[in-house]
Amino acid sequence: MDFSTSSIYTVTQLTAEIKDILESGFGEVWVEGEVSNLRVPPSGHWYFTLKDESSQIQAVVFRSQARFLEFEPEDGLRIIVRGRVSVYEQRGQYQIIVDFMEPRGVGALQLAFEQLKRRLEGEGLFDPERKKPLPFLPKRIGIVTSPTGAVIRDMLTILKRRFDDVGVLLYPVRVQGEGAPGEIARGLTYLDRQTDVDVIIVARGGGSMEDLWAFNDETVAMAIGRAHKPVVSAVGHEVDFTISDFVADVRAPTPSAAAELVVRTKADLLFHLEGLRDRLIKRIQVVLRLKTDRWLGLDVRLRDPRRRLADLRLQGDDLLGRLVGGTRRIIERKRTSVSGTERDVLYRTPLTRIDRIRDRLQQGAGKLERAVRGDMVVRRRAVERSMDRLEAMSPLKILRRGYGIVHRLPSMDIIRDSRAVRKDDMVDVKLHQGRLVCRVMSTQDEGESRGGTV
Repeated sequence: MDFSTSSIYTVTQLTAEIKDILESGFGEVWVEGEVSNLRVPPSGHWYFTLKDESSQIQAVVFRSQARFLEFEPEDGLRIIVRGRVSVYEQRGQYQIIVDFMEPRGVGALQLAFEQLKRRLEGEGLFDPERKKPLPFLPKRIGIVTSPTGAVIRDMLTILKRRFDDVGVLLYPVRVQGEGAPGEIARGLTYLDRQTDVDVIIVARGGGSMEDLWAFNDETVAMAIGRAHKPVVSAVGHEVDFTISDFVADVRAPTPSAAAELVVRTKADLLFHLEGLRDRLIKRIQVVLRLKTDRWLGLDVRLRDPRRRLADLRLQGDDLLGRLVGGTRRIIERKRTSVSGTERDVLYRTPLTRIDRIRDRLQQGAGKLERAVRGDMVVRRRAVERSMDRLEAMSPLKILRRGYGIVHRLPSMDIIRDSRAVRKDDMVDVKLHQGRLVCRVMSTQDEGESRGGTV
């Protein structure tokens, strides 16, 4: 067979010819198909197969172009792509280099939203356990929003109406458009780490999904998740949900509702103060009841003669002093606590209301102290009467009237019957003053006429 050298191609030459024909014969094309065999190697490029019922074509999205797409492709997802047909010469394989893609049947933004939501939920950013509670009454509130428009004006109006002494620090940002997510994230980080605000509100008015997209950005979500201070997300209207709503500690349906959530009214604070006063009174009553029960227990245990009574008298005086001193300390601590609360509230509440509450607390403390003193006097007199009754029953008082106690020697058994001893037994006789050691000379039963000498 005769071959002309001009008609023989090398593999490289033939592949290059095919590449030129394909790339020059096809301009920019649109192709619809289903994604399969998706791979993302360390290079960051996306490789996948685009197929339909009968055929398939390899596709690639280079990393430089992938970062501009709103979503990531998934196996089984039906998409429409725009790109250029080309040939990968090393393998002799034709493919389409994709510049743009969008999902078929669902918007790219909605798909990107769902993908990011699933990923962040898997990382634990939505867990209820990590949600931080809002402060009872913040002294200063940080707000990340646009400095113009109705949102910030409405929020400031509500905050002033509910508690006009609360400070507000605004971090102005763009809330939509290119660069908005970065500004919002920087504002959150600045207010969280470099200011003394107690709570942060990130806010924006209503709009379309495209208008609210800055709050669906992963950069904003991570800034909220890293915050040490509680964050309230108030984006859009009540029916609007963004990624920031799921990550934030509290979601407010509107920016105005967020202002109402973070600040209580002065009436709420006064109600809380009344509750503290009631708890203080109940605590003092419990302490007094415990001290009274202890005194009653001491009274029951008074069973021994004079020395025990003297010890108990000293112990009673000591307990009385400790009770009075402890009660005073409790009253002083509670008074100090109430004074501290009054000083803290004085900055925010009408002075006349605070003065009335302070006067009632001081009058109650005085009445309580006088009641404790009066009760202690009554109980001391009761103890002294008990001591007098016990002293009247003491054996020593019987001995003073001339009686004696006879003990057998050496056992010291008490002798109650003359028949219990015999002649020449030794006995010990205890008198009111001193003792006698005697020898029994004789005994005499009751009723006998013979005499005897001890």
